Amino acid sequence: MRTTLSFRYYFILFAIQLFMVKSGTAQSLYRVGTMPSVNINYGLNKGWALHFKTESRLLFQSGQFGKEPIRGFDYLLSDISMIASKKTGLNTNLAGGYLVRILEDQAIHRTIQQFSIVRKYNSFRIAHRFSADQSFNLNPIGKFEFKYVEYRLRYRIAAEFPLNGQSVDAKEFYLKINNEYLYGWQNSNNDIEIRFVPLLGYNFVDKSKLELGLDYRLDSFLHDTTRNSFWLSINWFFRI
Repeated sequence: MRTTLSFRYYFILFAIQLFMVKSGTAQSLYRVGTMPSVNINYGLNKGWALHFKTESRLLFQSGQFGKEPIRGFDYLLSDISMIASKKTGLNTNLAGGYLVRILEDQAIHRTIQQFSIVRKYNSFRIAHRFSADQSFNLNPIGKFEFKYVEYRLRYRIAAEFPLNGQSVDAKEFYLKINNEYLYGWQNSNNDIEIRFVPLLGYNFVDKSKLELGLDYRLDSFLHDTTRNSFWLSINWFFRI
């Protein structure tokens, strides 16, 4: 029963977001590319763990819906992050970390705070993640200034469904669906972003898995021009 309700929730959610894309395509921009990532998780004692991640963003096509697209390979950025997490209860987790975003001409620094709740049911699991982050870069003389900080509040709900049996075992496929909402502001500027990410995963062994799917992002719809981003998400996870 819970599985059926979860599928209905995500189907309705996906339909709503497709409608938002369709209704805004007449005067909106789009980007198409890929986002490969490598994730390494290292378990420590007393519920502690370290999470290392590197992710790149590559652009293949961009433009405005209904007009001639701009095609070509373009490297946009790379993210390198490390997050430390602590299990605080049976289903809860606290985490904090640091990310460096490498662009062509600058580096952006980001501090991250997270709180997660994971609920396991008979044939699937639901994870809620509440997080905040602060992004900044240094001015030309290397000085930090608060007026350049971008703040974001985020909420993500993720569901994972095994496609064989009641749990995800070695050499089995699974389905993961992520939906995230972000609100960001910097000085007097603010924006909302919505992300919808359906992924097909394969668990090679208990310590290694691969996920492939679409990472769709909708942002800037508080302003005149809406932007739709379609990324091919390729994620490899390895646990030490």
